[in-house]
Amino acid sequence: MHFCYLAKGALPGSRSSPCTLISLYTKKQKKKRNIFKRKPPSTFSFPSFTPPQQVATLFSRMSGYVGILVSDPWLQNQFTQVELRSLKSHFLSIRRECGRVSISDLPSRMSKLKGIGESLNVEESLEFLLKSYPDAEDEVDFEIFLRVYLKLQAHANTKMGGATDSSAFLKAATTTLLHTISESEKASYVAHINNYLREDLFLNKYLPIDPSTNDLFEIAKDGVLLCKLINVAAPGTIDERAINTKRMLNPWERNENHTLCLNSAKAIGCTVVNIGTQDLAEGRPHLVLGLISQIIKIQLLADLNLRKTPQLVELVDDSKDVEELMNLPPEKILLRWMNFHLKKAGYKKPVTNFSSDVKDGEAFAFLLNILAPEHTNPSIFNTKDPFERAKLVLEHAERMNCKRYLTPKDIVEGSPNLNLAFVAHIFQHRNGLSSDTKQISLAETMSDDVQVSREESAFRLWINSLGNSAHVDNVFEDVRNGWVLLEVLDRISPGIVNWKQATRPPIKMPFRKVENCNQVVKIGKQLKFSLVNVAGNDIVQGNKKLILAYLWQLMRYNMLQLLRNLRFHSHGKEITDADILNWANAKVRSTGRHSCMDSFKDKSLGNGIFFLELLSAVEPRVVNWRLVTKGESDEEKKMNATYLISVARKIGCSIFLLPEDIMEVNQKMILTLTASIMYWSLKQPTEETLSGASDSENGSMIESFSNSTLDDSASEASSEENANR
Repeated sequence: MHFCYLAKGALPGSRSSPCTLISLYTKKQKKKRNIFKRKPPSTFSFPSFTPPQQVATLFSRMSGYVGILVSDPWLQNQFTQVELRSLKSHFLSIRRECGRVSISDLPSRMSKLKGIGESLNVEESLEFLLKSYPDAEDEVDFEIFLRVYLKLQAHANTKMGGATDSSAFLKAATTTLLHTISESEKASYVAHINNYLREDLFLNKYLPIDPSTNDLFEIAKDGVLLCKLINVAAPGTIDERAINTKRMLNPWERNENHTLCLNSAKAIGCTVVNIGTQDLAEGRPHLVLGLISQIIKIQLLADLNLRKTPQLVELVDDSKDVEELMNLPPEKILLRWMNFHLKKAGYKKPVTNFSSDVKDGEAFAFLLNILAPEHTNPSIFNTKDPFERAKLVLEHAERMNCKRYLTPKDIVEGSPNLNLAFVAHIFQHRNGLSSDTKQISLAETMSDDVQVSREESAFRLWINSLGNSAHVDNVFEDVRNGWVLLEVLDRISPGIVNWKQATRPPIKMPFRKVENCNQVVKIGKQLKFSLVNVAGNDIVQGNKKLILAYLWQLMRYNMLQLLRNLRFHSHGKEITDADILNWANAKVRSTGRHSCMDSFKDKSLGNGIFFLELLSAVEPRVVNWRLVTKGESDEEKKMNATYLISVARKIGCSIFLLPEDIMEVNQKMILTLTASIMYWSLKQPTEETLSGASDSENGSMIESFSNSTLDDSASEASSEENANR
């Protein structure tokens, strides 16, 4: 519109001809675009002539993030940016189909949205809405659409009795629309942070944090605290040399910290499908707290496996039971450990959860009595008041030096997260298990292939990053019913699964599992996987070799599809491993360097230098070469490998390999790393794609990858937004 106004020569008070004005306008636009090509200075500042709209656009370009703003701050805070983009896309789709959107249009259209259609039919939704919006033909804008959505969600939740699965710690922490936070949990996590990070040289200026304030969310805004907390939970996950730790961070550096945090959180097993870098930069309390709770849980449950605590073998009787124990998720092992001691203590009721089964405090009293009888107060078994018993339980724990951030009220109210953390800390402090060498040797005889374990971990984390309905704790066990694999197949190739022929868990009939797995194999052959002499029953039986081979082909197919779908680069042609190899070598050569890799198993890649040169080629400012070693010893190789993994995650690559995979040149993991860097690089806007003509295509392409494995889904813009900018 502005362009037409100039072209008609209608500018008030102007003596310039239309052609002159068009020329001036074109020069001005070129000058604006040049801003996007500049490298960020060490101290960032905007030119004095830069208007606010252009500042916002610059932020969007530099981080790959396009935010949706709502005029009502309260309404804005009810949604994450991921949710807003999804709902905006849905709203625009309705408007395209209907021309205008009215109240009467919404019940049928919103029935497709999660959390509404399962509980309310169209008639019930319309009847409910007409109480608030009497005129069914009133036109609806996007903000009213959001309010209607919240109303229907609340009504659906009320109809279902408001029940939620509070024990789904990993899955629910960052995906709920009920944006309330528990002050008890906040105080508990603040105390945990104060305890474990109090000696950190960078954070000591901010610690201890006062739990009665919102300082936690303010401090988390630069991403440093969250990155360091991840390293407490899983030491060595992030190379702290890659964290931007200046006192005043510019927008690029802050965004890099959040990107590094989210990709590293995924790499240790957190579910971050519904949280983006902007949510962390804004310090959204429910999302920050949800992420922190997952990180702390991973830390507390880290020792609940036979590799780190072989004494757990005492919980079983023979080698078959040991294998079953190895396949249990940490929470189940913790419950099994607790019940093992409660049975010895004479407690009759089995504990099946960390909420209702422990809220009377009796189970805790018996557990602590058998683990530390020297500190028992006899009155703990005589009191009838649950609150008084909870107080005595915590006094007992304190005498054991293992009280951690729990109050009697939290026990009585059955707070599952805090009770789990309490029991996990007791386990860490005093597990009460035998150190019988005979028992431990039984655990050591179990097969423990390091390579298989690493690959299982990588595939498990990749599957969980896709945001499927079920959280995978052990690949070999959890894929045996076929459902998880069908969900993954549907994610990477929508519509390929025949859900009418699939059975959702829990599955009681064995042949139903075989049916699911037969369809998994059939689809694999359809996708041209190598599956000679493989049948669905092989997956049902838990054949580790075949399961790993299938998952690798599935992951590789996903990567190649993502690259092929970058139409303006590949023109829709099939991408091969050789294309990825050639691209990486060409990219490094373009910077004047002479490194190259002959194949994905080239032993020279073990020092990590080639990949650091590749990362520097795609983003020149991201590698600090003063931190790079020559990679001559194993220690230097590991330093380079750890650093390059953090640098890759810092720019936005979602990868699940370990430093050892690089040092040993694991061909599969090297391919995933190279493909991830290539995918990120090709998605970056160029001078051409910054033009209006390319925005729509680029946006629609990005939307199709919103849940991709190779990038942080929450930082992408939806196609509807880009097309309508």
